[in-house]
Amino acid sequence: MKFDWHGGVISRTTLVDSAYKNTQNVRRFLSHQCGPEFKFDRDLMAWIRNGVEKNMGDVVDEWTRRRTMAPD
Repeated sequence: MKFDWHGGVISRTTLVDSAYKNTQNVRRFLSHQCGPEFKFDRDLMAWIRNGVEKNMGDVVDEWTRRRTMAPD
């Protein structure tokens, strides 16, 4: 059974499956985990959907990694 990205309870251990969607529910989770400065960009969205197994904790960690590497 696929995860409900619109209404399911998302945690850091929630697996990113083939039905993954950038929903308001996902944005709320990521904003809570990453802070109010969180935003999607094309590179991050491509990384999320690259076919490599990951969970939402990995997504949070990757966004944080990219944020700390970005020039100010």
